[in-house]
Amino acid sequence: MERCACYVTLCLLGLGLLETNAFEVKIKDDSNKTCIYANLRVNFTIAYNTTNGTSKSVTFVAPDNVTTEGSSCGQSDAGPLLNVHFGNGHAWSLNFTKNDKDYRGSILNFTYNISDSILFPNAKERGLLASVTNTSFFVPVPLNASYKCSHEDTVTTERVLQLYWNVTLQAYIENSTLGKDFHCSADIPSTTLSPTTNSTAIPTTATTPKPTTKPVDKPTVGNYSVSNGSETCLLASMGVQLNVSQLVEGKNVWTALNIDPHSTKSSGTCGNDTALLRLTNSPTVVEFFFFIKKKNFHLQEVNVTLINGSGFSYRTNVNLSLWEASLGNSYLCRKEQLITVSEDLYMNTFEVRVQPFSVHNSTFGTASECHLDDDSILIPIIVGAALSGLIVIIVIAYLIGRRKTYAGYQTL
Repeated sequence: MERCACYVTLCLLGLGLLETNAFEVKIKDDSNKTCIYANLRVNFTIAYNTTNGTSKSVTFVAPDNVTTEGSSCGQSDAGPLLNVHFGNGHAWSLNFTKNDKDYRGSILNFTYNISDSILFPNAKERGLLASVTNTSFFVPVPLNASYKCSHEDTVTTERVLQLYWNVTLQAYIENSTLGKDFHCSADIPSTTLSPTTNSTAIPTTATTPKPTTKPVDKPTVGNYSVSNGSETCLLASMGVQLNVSQLVEGKNVWTALNIDPHSTKSSGTCGNDTALLRLTNSPTVVEFFFFIKKKNFHLQEVNVTLINGSGFSYRTNVNLSLWEASLGNSYLCRKEQLITVSEDLYMNTFEVRVQPFSVHNSTFGTASECHLDDDSILIPIIVGAALSGLIVIIVIAYLIGRRKTYAGYQTL
């Protein structure tokens, strides 16, 4: 993903209130057999600069009338490619890759013609611009299965927000027939999970500066999960509060936003070395990316997309090293923690328990507690402080005693 903040308009996009079309395409090989099928709805919101120095945005939909030039069923050295064209030079493409068990979308490329004066009036730039990302909205799908997701999902890059829903998608189709349905985790009813407790201390290694304004209200703790097929592959339980700096009457004012678990949908992906937990509390999206290093996992990246009356903004921190625990265990931290996402947005988390890898029977593994919860370190600190105080008292008493002794003698 591209890494920076941007501002555009139309919060209706995030609320799913815009009317859209759905395009349906079938890609066939030389023997006229279908190898790729796609039926989906997608909205695009794009920010751009005008010739008079202002910033504007435009929202438009992918129409139901599209063409598929450049699409391919793939060859021995290249996977299938879905390439969709519409409007005045706009194109949307998705590459596919597979292994022995499943397939997935790889590179998502949206190219738009900013010279289209109808969509982009008074645009400063000209020509074709591209928004490219390693897609995360299309999870690994078993071979010979069809990916289906009716819930909304977003892909955000520097200037572009893409909103998808009512998706049916399959590549590597055999005998021109769609396979059994493989539903995204957002379409599967979630179950309430009760965290267990244990104690094995593994200290975290990163600290972040704390802003001057303290969050006011403590958020409700929610239970979240991500599924890979019928199996749960990621578990999380936490309370999340976002704090955003906004310019009000020339002054920076920090505003707190609690993520309400009762209205939040969890989704994401699970891979061999990476995992994603996405919390969608419309119109806010929070993404946690986990990575494996040696035999431990840790939180390395946090992305936040905010949508409000003035538009959407995208903030990210990709250089974290937090929430670390060994594979097969879960990370646990009951104390409040602060994560700096950007200069004008930070996140407070409460009662965190997370396990993004090696989940068995939809249950947390042994808890690795953060150093903030380890009260055992207070004992040597207290004892050391008491001994230090006692030594100081003895030294002072000794010095006072010596002064009194010298005062008792007279010079002959």
